[in-house]
Amino acid sequence: MINDFAINVQGMTKRFGDLTAVNHVDLQVRAGEICGFLGPNGSGKTTFIRMLCGLLRADAGRGTCLGHDVITESEIIKRQVGYMTQKFSFYEDLSITENLDFVARMYSMQNRREAVQQSLERLGLTDRRNQLAGELSGGWKQRLALAACMIHQPKLLLLDEPTAGVDAKARREFWDMIHELAADGMTVLVSTHYMDEAERCARVVYLAGGRLVVQGSAAEVVQAAQLVTFEATGPGIERAVRELRRLPGVETAAVFGRALRVAGTDRASLQAAIARLGDPQLDWQEVEPRLDDVFIHMLNQQEDTA
Repeated sequence: MINDFAINVQGMTKRFGDLTAVNHVDLQVRAGEICGFLGPNGSGKTTFIRMLCGLLRADAGRGTCLGHDVITESEIIKRQVGYMTQKFSFYEDLSITENLDFVARMYSMQNRREAVQQSLERLGLTDRRNQLAGELSGGWKQRLALAACMIHQPKLLLLDEPTAGVDAKARREFWDMIHELAADGMTVLVSTHYMDEAERCARVVYLAGGRLVVQGSAAEVVQAAQLVTFEATGPGIERAVRELRRLPGVETAAVFGRALRVAGTDRASLQAAIARLGDPQLDWQEVEPRLDDVFIHMLNQQEDTA
């Protein structure tokens, strides 16, 4: 049913002069779903997110966000959406509590003190409530930003590369919080460059050159790419990867730990390249492609098209 979708838009388009940043993108995200937004820098992810939350007006397209028209009811949408930007955008000379109180004032919340206290507790910020934002590490700044964009109890979170620049532990903790919110019915659209994060989403969407290239679950996206991947272990993989990159049929070749991984769309050509390498010390086997293999494959396709 249409009402099941928190985001339901068609043909969304945004131009800046001669540049078409977002080109007729259709997107449906179900309520309570975590949707990963993938694509290289400049693919239109941020522009699309800003159109959804009413910060940019689409030049073409139609649809709804939280049941409201994305073109004519952007002011209503803004009050029901939490938007976390790429760059930390809070006052570094104010404490965590003061920053949250400022945001609550911006939303004219009547129960401001209670809302701030609940945000502090939900994000584990109570013990640091009086610490200046400028003194926080990347992970704690991330928590403050999430607390701020949730203080008005939005129904939809739009997160633009929220974990860029934070350590692995902070990323894991952040995603644990996102899944807890989704379990409570929150809808999340999150852009990311991290494939392990994309695999934690119920569905992923890939943009390239402003166009939607593919969407589905991580498994469906991998299957749609029709990639073939082989993996080798043994001595001399660093030398072998340089040679393989020059051979026809090999789209990507990279070393992961103690394994060499090659990928392409033509199984016969890949097997011929491996045979031409002729290294008896390497033990080869065909393996399932991963989402990062598909991501690199799509990037290569975009570069070839350009």
